[in-house]
Amino acid sequence: MPEPSELLPLIGVLMVIGGIAGVLAGLLGVGGGIVLVPAFYYVFSSMGYDSPYLMQICLATSLATIIVTSSRSVLSHNRKGAVDWEVLRTWAPGIAVGAVIGVLVVASLRSAVLQGIFGVLGLGIGFYMALGRTNWRLADKMPEGPTRAVMSAAVGFLSVLMGIGGGSFGVPLMTLHGKPIHKAVATAAGFGALIALPSVIGFFLVGIPADVRPPFTVGAVNLAAFGVVVMMTLLTAPLGVRLAHKLDPKPLKRVFAVFLIVVAGNMIRKAAGW
Repeated sequence: MPEPSELLPLIGVLMVIGGIAGVLAGLLGVGGGIVLVPAFYYVFSSMGYDSPYLMQICLATSLATIIVTSSRSVLSHNRKGAVDWEVLRTWAPGIAVGAVIGVLVVASLRSAVLQGIFGVLGLGIGFYMALGRTNWRLADKMPEGPTRAVMSAAVGFLSVLMGIGGGSFGVPLMTLHGKPIHKAVATAAGFGALIALPSVIGFFLVGIPADVRPPFTVGAVNLAAFGVVVMMTLLTAPLGVRLAHKLDPKPLKRVFAVFLIVVAGNMIRKAAGW
């Protein structure tokens, strides 16, 4: 167990990171997990808990926080009438199935592979955020039938592999199919809970060797980091929602895209052992 003098600075770092993640979840619809997963990796590594299982813990803990962040965010957006509940209702089964499959895959992989997956997918999201245009379209309405089943499962599956809510995949998907950006951000906030709830239940059952688990870890979920981050995101997610309805988030997205590309590239570097 680390000494209190070692834990206090790390708790402070987690509080700052949690606050930032909450604002981003509400403002940009990208999901705080994109910030939380690398942040958890840094914090736990600095505490001496680097192991082949560390990325599992980071992904699971990030998803646990998203249950709370996503629920708070979607309710805040709903008060502004921005949530498309029809999309959430029809996409929920596929998203949940994809999330469960994602847990099974993550449980069978180790940190280096998961870092590589996070890095590759993160680069894709970062470049889309940097270069994507709001007027790009694949269709004028959301997919239905078998296409919806496949796409919804893919959103759940890929999100669990990155430990993120559905915003990073859901917002581009919806805007490419004709949904206004504010409605896409609000609705994608609901994807997060659909992804995180079944996946976290699964992660509680994942066995992590006791000698490599950070303190207060149950299954693959670190309850201490979860508590600190949730405390901050509960305070800051509504702020992000208010800003999303008042500001043009485009310039901020460009800056965040550069940050994400750098973080994703660093994850790939670590996965490659460089």
